[in-house]
Amino acid sequence: MKILDLYIFKSYLKTLASTFCILMLIFLLQSVWLYIAELAGKDLELEIILKFLINVSPRLVILVLPLTILLSSIMVFGSLSENYEFAAMKASGISLERSMRSLILFTFLLGIITFFFSNNIAPIAEYNFHNLRKNISKVKPSMAIAEGQFSQVGDYNIMVENKYGTEGKLLEKVIIHQKKNKPGNYTVIKSKKGEIISEGNSNILQLKLIDGNYYDEIISKDYSNRVKKPFVKSYFDEYLINIDIASLNDVDFSQEEDVNKHSMMNIAELISAIDSLNDKKTTDINVVSTKMYNRSNFKTIDHNLNAKKDVYYESDNFLNLFKLKRQKQLYDLSISSIKSTISIVKSNKTIQSYRKQNLNKHIMTMHDKFSLGFACVILFFIGAPLGTIIRKGGYGLPLVISILLFLAYHFLGIFSKNLAEDSSINPILASWLSTLIMLPFSIYLTYRITNDQSVFNFGEYIISFYKKIEKYVKG
Repeated sequence: MKILDLYIFKSYLKTLASTFCILMLIFLLQSVWLYIAELAGKDLELEIILKFLINVSPRLVILVLPLTILLSSIMVFGSLSENYEFAAMKASGISLERSMRSLILFTFLLGIITFFFSNNIAPIAEYNFHNLRKNISKVKPSMAIAEGQFSQVGDYNIMVENKYGTEGKLLEKVIIHQKKNKPGNYTVIKSKKGEIISEGNSNILQLKLIDGNYYDEIISKDYSNRVKKPFVKSYFDEYLINIDIASLNDVDFSQEEDVNKHSMMNIAELISAIDSLNDKKTTDINVVSTKMYNRSNFKTIDHNLNAKKDVYYESDNFLNLFKLKRQKQLYDLSISSIKSTISIVKSNKTIQSYRKQNLNKHIMTMHDKFSLGFACVILFFIGAPLGTIIRKGGYGLPLVISILLFLAYHFLGIFSKNLAEDSSINPILASWLSTLIMLPFSIYLTYRITNDQSVFNFGEYIISFYKKIEKYVKG
């Protein structure tokens, strides 16, 4: 039996390794295409590109590994069935369950390794990945300006038609929009040529413009003068702009507004962050409720009655207790207070909605680390029985079936997590939903195959259904 276990294990391990490498290569190419705008035309050194690919790989491993296990198990068991090796095992008294034993133990071990990988290695790689992307302009300032598109650098939106020369520091046809504290492009600078003259490790991007025009629209305080649209236009032979890019390089990953922060944490950090977010939510609700109570002036509302003595009051309109002038003041005050209260409630509702989404993302990230290991095991118990059914090795039919199943698993996960972000469903359920849906399917397939029962025997179900109807009619 040891020889048989070793033979099946080697076949599975070879298929698993080759499939994993092929899929990783495909997904790496897809990642390069996804971030092509950040990489293309910037004269990146090979070292930076390799660092980029290394840091993006762990997030791809988490995506590729379940598909790899599903495809490999279908291929290996399909090949064994196609070559009648399973038939020979059964003739020798070896059940399918016994032949799968070594692979079951290996898959459970792989699920545990996957958990530790997603908990310890993936967060570090995610941190380095975002750090590299945000600091890429510091490695070479000319990277901050892309060719053929507007690039936001500090308070400027810059577009160049062509970059050439050493490290792409020479520019042609430069257009710059300078941002101000009001909407619109009021300051526009154009030049025929330009040059980046700052050093590679500098936090100041020095841009020298040659042969151009400076246009600045003047916003007059007098509204009647604005219709005339006054502006200032000047010509220059050479114009030097210093742009502070320190803000692009100063990356604070502890800020809560960083939407990727939750993906950079392990379980211990996520638990701590979730507790802090819950405490923050409770504190905010208490502060808002206290503020709204104080704004209602409920404590001092009877001070405006100015009643000299108790009055027996039967009218339905309590405002008759006040003088006419005071009634108008109360009406105006009420309308203003209601409008202000509605505005405050909407504002706080938006803030709480964002914080709830942030909290749900932390919860889902934590449970994803557990559900990923279980998903690897469950997909194996789906792939192995399916392999014995379809009886096909190679990459043809097994690849089609595994991709369809994986897409169903993957998109169920994405759909449930999108619903969980706004609390339409529980975030814990969202992390486990696709795995829980696949679980009964894996149990059913494994049970039917290990007991030598057909999986989709509709005749058996029809006969069982007729027997139940007959028993009901006679009873």
